[in-house]
Amino acid sequence: MTIFQRYPKNPILVPNKDNWWESKAVFNCSVSYDGNNVHMLYRAIGEYDYYISRIGYASSTDGFHFNRRDNIAICQTEEYEIYGMEDPRITQIDDKIFITYVVLSDFVKNHPKIYSALTVTKDYHKFAKLGIITSNFDNNKDVIFFSEKFNFNYNLSKNGSYLKLHRPSNWSESNSNFQSIKPSIWLSISDSEFTLTDSMLLLRPEQDWEELKIGAGPSPIKTKDGWLLIYHGVNNDKIYRVGAAILDLKDPRKVIARTKTPILEPIEKYERVGDVNNVVFPTGITVIDKKLLLYYGGADKVCCVASASIDELIEYIMKDTIDV
Repeated sequence: MTIFQRYPKNPILVPNKDNWWESKAVFNCSVSYDGNNVHMLYRAIGEYDYYISRIGYASSTDGFHFNRRDNIAICQTEEYEIYGMEDPRITQIDDKIFITYVVLSDFVKNHPKIYSALTVTKDYHKFAKLGIITSNFDNNKDVIFFSEKFNFNYNLSKNGSYLKLHRPSNWSESNSNFQSIKPSIWLSISDSEFTLTDSMLLLRPEQDWEELKIGAGPSPIKTKDGWLLIYHGVNNDKIYRVGAAILDLKDPRKVIARTKTPILEPIEKYERVGDVNNVVFPTGITVIDKKLLLYYGGADKVCCVASASIDELIEYIMKDTIDV
């Protein structure tokens, strides 16, 4: 539990009372580092009556001090976005910056169906909407891309396949009759960025601290030891904690190691008390000066960051691993 060090001046982003659309909560931020600037997209709430989420933008030169735009970053221009745009996840593949986000079929209070949508940008100013990429019966969220395309023996595409992680809430392990198991992390292999096909179960809840459900966090980071995957786990008391796994470099369908115990959990007041209590929800990750920075939402209210040595973290995961 001492692998990650919280930034002493957390939270790094708080609600802006002077800006209506982000006046109540800002949380679940994703980031991308271009070598000079850390680009951040975050979820924002401006009212509680309908709880419609919007996406804002902020940037930083050091990963800790952020300046944000006054205007909404990704505006609700499509019909499927009218009930909110939640939990953006950023992945850059070649010269394209892919952003997945959650959209709803109705107002939050009406228990809507949940979909994931995709947009692409090159500059965080203009966004090309590519539509919903999950089917209408999966309640599918936590969709993230790997930052590289992969070639497997059966690939039809010479350009390689997109690998994505996602969390359908009502799939069975056989993926045949859609009877419920505990929500788990699935891996999809597809020649298109628009679809989730050829899915296989990658990780399921194993420990008490994640017994209710798990879901992918930020896009996996490539390391010399494998792909580092950060994910969230929820127990029956609805406490959100953070776990980690190492996936094989050449074939991420193979899990090398996975933590038995959480690597981050709600301790500080800004993580324990908010719009949803007892939540650390990881959605952003980058490496600056050999330090891994993990960005997360605290209690569905604020944005936070914690740092770790990537070598120490991987060593910890390998030692704390369950049988995989």
